[in-house]
Amino acid sequence: MISDPELDGTGETRPAQPAERTQEPPPRGREADGAEARRPWLWALGGAALASAVWAGGLYARGDRLAAPQVSYRATENLCQDFEARALSRIAGGLHRYRPQNRQDDHPAVHRAICSLQNGESVSTLTVRVQVDLHRKTDPGPEFDVPSDLFFAEPDAVRTQEVRGLGERALLSSGLRDGTVELRVLRGGAVFTVVVIGTGSEPKTPADTAALRAAMVEDARELMTALKEQGAG
Repeated sequence: MISDPELDGTGETRPAQPAERTQEPPPRGREADGAEARRPWLWALGGAALASAVWAGGLYARGDRLAAPQVSYRATENLCQDFEARALSRIAGGLHRYRPQNRQDDHPAVHRAICSLQNGESVSTLTVRVQVDLHRKTDPGPEFDVPSDLFFAEPDAVRTQEVRGLGERALLSSGLRDGTVELRVLRGGAVFTVVVIGTGSEPKTPADTAALRAAMVEDARELMTALKEQGAG
């Protein structure tokens, strides 16, 4: 409904006041594009700040994992002397009589020592290889479950079982096609590995016996005791 014109007191009519301006429609064209383009940047900056905060918080929460792992074992100078292999020698004969081979690598990240033994001079029926890795920079725990390269050719024929009461974790793996048995023990930044390979005409004897696996566990335990630093828990 349209109202009558108002009087201004002189008898003359006064035009009606214009209505209040309504809100202008949003700009179109280039200005609108610029305004819309700024909005994702604000979200991106906010998301980046949030991601940085989460990342920093994650580093803080995992600070203990990023630190160098604790190593409670000394670096051996001659692993073949420290690894007496008394239990395995009772099964396979004197393993230290036939030119034990010893070598080591003192790398800043990992100190590695390896000893190879066999129960014969030119012909042997059993070969033992022991290895000690002392990790100084990174924690070997996350990669401990990765299968060994020894069983690369037969991944589906490997039987693995956990050995309780030895280190933090201990895994005993055996191949079903050959006479290879591997024991790996994790303790802090130290990894102990004992490998037994049957090399005779019947390699699965005695490599597939429970007595052999028990001897490997016993000798690994004695080696860990021999290399344990005094006062280490």
